[in-house]
Amino acid sequence: MPSFRSKRPEGLLFSNRDLWTLIWPLLIEQTLQITLGIADIIMVSSLGESAVGGVSLVDQINILLVNIFAALATGGAVVCSQYIGRTNMKMAEKTARQLLYAVTALAFIVMAICLPIRKPLLRLIFGSIEQDVMAASQKYFFITLLALPGIALYNAAASLFRAQGNSRISMIVAALVNVLNIGGNAWLIYGMHCGVEGVAIPTLISRLFAAIILLVLLYRQKQGEKAVSIRGIFHFEWDWHLVGRILKIGVPNGLENSMFQFGKILVLSLVSTFGTNAIAANAAANTIAGFEVIPGAAVGMAMLTVVGQCMGAGRSDQASYYTKKMLLIAIASMWVLNIPLLLSARWLLGFYHMSPQTTDMAWWMMFFHGFFGMLIWSFSFSLPNSLRAAGDATFTMIVSIVSMWVFRVGMSYIFARTQILGLVRFMNWDECYGAVGTWLSMNIDWAVRSAFFIGRFAGGKWKKAKVI
Repeated sequence: MPSFRSKRPEGLLFSNRDLWTLIWPLLIEQTLQITLGIADIIMVSSLGESAVGGVSLVDQINILLVNIFAALATGGAVVCSQYIGRTNMKMAEKTARQLLYAVTALAFIVMAICLPIRKPLLRLIFGSIEQDVMAASQKYFFITLLALPGIALYNAAASLFRAQGNSRISMIVAALVNVLNIGGNAWLIYGMHCGVEGVAIPTLISRLFAAIILLVLLYRQKQGEKAVSIRGIFHFEWDWHLVGRILKIGVPNGLENSMFQFGKILVLSLVSTFGTNAIAANAAANTIAGFEVIPGAAVGMAMLTVVGQCMGAGRSDQASYYTKKMLLIAIASMWVLNIPLLLSARWLLGFYHMSPQTTDMAWWMMFFHGFFGMLIWSFSFSLPNSLRAAGDATFTMIVSIVSMWVFRVGMSYIFARTQILGLVRFMNWDECYGAVGTWLSMNIDWAVRSAFFIGRFAGGKWKKAKVI
């Protein structure tokens, strides 16, 4: 583990107030996103466990697709933040325009490919699930595919504001998304008595509306010391060299996220073999488990801005200093949040109206996620963002992919075939509890990648990476 006792560098680029101003809106934004996911599942649960299962299965595919855009947005944000740190605002603005061109093109390409093959794709991945779950999945998948361009532009525009150190804008727009989405869900499901389309349609409308708002704000933003405007975006100019710099971060990050999510889909396919109860428990635990990592996720996003600007300014000493400081903030806040959250977990799961067995299974999944999250999650997910912001994205990709496939996927299948190495029999659980093993394999994956990322950071090789 790296030493957290380091000499305070001179001429710090970010004060404690600057860090707090950057992090607290990200905390709220992450909370809003998780709240939206929980609201979706709770509202869908009124349609039955088959609808919950259908939505949760498709959401795993959607996360895979959205992560592609998020990775590209991360690449653009890193390049943009490094140019801001170097005070080259002309190139920062050009980077912003190129990022928006790239994510728009990619979103329409992905949508054009997936729409015609959506039904066979779902059968290929989740072919063994019950027919009513498959029907809900197909309907939900079609509508959410149409939302991809809006989601891609929303993510990219929000990342550009964060690269400037302005996370309040994306927080405010995220709040608007919640209002539109949850309100739309309530009206369509409870008022119009729609099925799973009652959750999908508000997603499409809210993300498109949010993307338009962010793009207008970026366009109208006055140019300043750290303010990035996208004026001139309608005078199309594709710059392969600059796009290549974005892809240098975005492609490894995209491959990492895609392989990570694809592995999760395989694990989810394994969960589905344990029955509808296991699928529903996994879905409920997933949404609440998102709350357990909010501080680490928020700090990790802030690291992209802080470390990116430090590296752009040629201050790797400050990048190291802020990484250690922000890791301590993440770890401490994870403990503060997770202890009361785990104590109230059964009460929270009661809102899902699941059977007692399904609720108990979801509790065990949440427990393992929260307990190990307090110990190692920040090292396995927040810390690598510092490495990416410095340009060391290939290393994080290799470690994450290998660890994911060897430990999370591999151990999931071993646990499934051995009833979690005999734990199911020891605890006197039903066979469906074998799905809990996929969450234990996740914890093993975290431990392995944490060890590698800590070693990389302590070694200092990441400081020699070059982005611009």
